[in-house]
Amino acid sequence: MIGFISELIYRLIYPILIIFHKKGNYSDEAIKLKKGYVSPNGFDGHKVIMFHGVSVGEINAIEKLITKTRESFPDVKIVVTTGTNTGQEIAQKKLDRIADLITYFPFDTPSCVKRFLDNVKPDIILIAETEIWPNLAVECKNRGIKLCIINGRISDRTYKSYKMLKLFFKPLLNYYTGIYTQSSEDLEKFLSLGTNPETTKRMNNLKFDITAPEVNFSFDKSGRILLAASMHSGEDKIVMDVYKELKLKHSDLKLIIAPRHLTRADEVESIVCESGFPYGLRSKNTVSMSDIDIMILDTMGELGKMFYYSDISFIGGSFNKTGGHNPLESIIFSKPVISGPSIHNFKDIYAIIKNAEAGFVVKSKDEFVSVADKLLSDTKFYNKTVSAGDEVFKSQQGALEYVINLLSSFVTNY
Repeated sequence: MIGFISELIYRLIYPILIIFHKKGNYSDEAIKLKKGYVSPNGFDGHKVIMFHGVSVGEINAIEKLITKTRESFPDVKIVVTTGTNTGQEIAQKKLDRIADLITYFPFDTPSCVKRFLDNVKPDIILIAETEIWPNLAVECKNRGIKLCIINGRISDRTYKSYKMLKLFFKPLLNYYTGIYTQSSEDLEKFLSLGTNPETTKRMNNLKFDITAPEVNFSFDKSGRILLAASMHSGEDKIVMDVYKELKLKHSDLKLIIAPRHLTRADEVESIVCESGFPYGLRSKNTVSMSDIDIMILDTMGELGKMFYYSDISFIGGSFNKTGGHNPLESIIFSKPVISGPSIHNFKDIYAIIKNAEAGFVVKSKDEFVSVADKLLSDTKFYNKTVSAGDEVFKSQQGALEYVINLLSSFVTNY
């Protein structure tokens, strides 16, 4: 019945899907791949594990898992699919030497799904976060392909929709071999939709399974430091204005600005120079802040370690339309983090850290100043924020090993 309904729906909307994708700058080749016309090489005789992440955030979440899968199971073939162009670009950039095939997820029509599965022949499909595709679920069930949701979550808005259509979604969700959620709250949401308690479990959040990089250089911070990380064009001026205001009250405060792209180093230097504050360039062997107020971090590979020396971190790409960058690189060093309002690339992480009061999302420059000032002025508030960040990591880690153990059981017993 589910297969019949979903097939009818997609027969009606399929022409609209094609038009939408052509207008959305998807190439003819991308649309061809979404129709299932993909030709993997050398897959015969190998188990095939497929990972799907719809876009940038999901691919970032499963990047380390895919790398660990390659290390743990060198003989399997790994397929990575995405739904968007930006997701495809990130997957190709980060996973090209790890995955055996990177392609687009098929349109969820019976013909496209069948064609894709005929060509790729996956033994297990792991879908990051939550995407429910009726025709894929039905076809996997019919073929005995293991289909799992990992890092699963349901937003409150989506949950309401699923609740209204529970009669449709309950049998569909039970076609999945396993549903593994980020949190207890997400677990309860899935269970209330009628999923099987024996195959619906909490695994925690893959994005928290990171370790702090080893800090193998010495640096004299000489005061407290606001680290402005991964800065994009237009954000430097905002940070400089914030710093000027904070400096009036906190004379010991120093600033480190790290442009997201080193090609912007000259642009950043020009803005810093106009401010009148004494500054230095990391590339010119600046190892101390004792004689300067601002350092421009214009070197490769040091930002992740520089969080160690910060007292507060601002994560760039969040006061424009970039969608922010990973705040956990700061929190893992027990440092409070502030971001602007554009955080859609890491919205699930921000939801967790905001709920735990381990980080802050500000809407304006004035709010940025207010939050940073409170962190710098109120030691009790600062320490409470740090402790909350530490607790978040403790409660969320372990997801990577959880999924590897699942895959180990599958690869060994298949």
